[in-house]
Amino acid sequence: MKKIIKIVPMLIAGIGFITPAISGPHWGYEGDEIPENWAKLSPDYQMCDIGRNQSPVNIAGTIHAQANALDIHYGLVSGNVVNNGHTVQINDKNTNDYVAIDGEKYKLTQFHFHAPSENQINGQSYPMEAHFVHQNGDGELLVMAVMLEQGNENPTAEEILLALNEKENLPSNINDLDIRSFLPPVNDYYRFSGSLTTPPCSEGVTWIVLKQPVQLSKTEIVKFEHAFKHHNNRPIQPLHGRLIIAN
Repeated sequence: MKKIIKIVPMLIAGIGFITPAISGPHWGYEGDEIPENWAKLSPDYQMCDIGRNQSPVNIAGTIHAQANALDIHYGLVSGNVVNNGHTVQINDKNTNDYVAIDGEKYKLTQFHFHAPSENQINGQSYPMEAHFVHQNGDGELLVMAVMLEQGNENPTAEEILLALNEKENLPSNINDLDIRSFLPPVNDYYRFSGSLTTPPCSEGVTWIVLKQPVQLSKTEIVKFEHAFKHHNNRPIQPLHGRLIIAN
């Protein structure tokens, strides 16, 4: 199945999103470490407070525009799955999973989950959101987000949950994981310039949010929420005049 999305390339500044559990002062989603306090935890996290192009956002009031093509090339993923204390993350050791923009490849490095969704569409939140994180040879990042709603069982989600070690920071190997079941059949999308949604909140990340959600069963959603132990979504951030492009 061919996936075509169009996008104007942007300069990506933040390269720390390869794993949400980056080194540095501890941060979280509860108590004194809530997102509203991230900038107070370390000088390295100041962008979380002063940034003008922060993520996530509420996608509303979009404009339609012509843009350049994005091709998605995903196969079977091998690597590991880990609960890193912030999310359930799948690290991809393959070199042949990528998206291509204007002939340049952005390799899929990892994908992870948030519950409930971080971004919203016309004020609507979803039970979960998957973030597919890509990086090119210059360290520029592109994150593709897929909204996850309650519905039918997702075989790939079930494989991830079965492989996941209940203890934090103890990865389990995975092989031949078909992540294409996390991609909707229709690839209409929104695009905007944003940031990491975790400290240090670096800006300049190209975000693509697919319009059509993908389904997980209620049981699968509950299992992911149990692994997180608490919500792990950053609150919606102001647009500050940014434009959101819709195809």
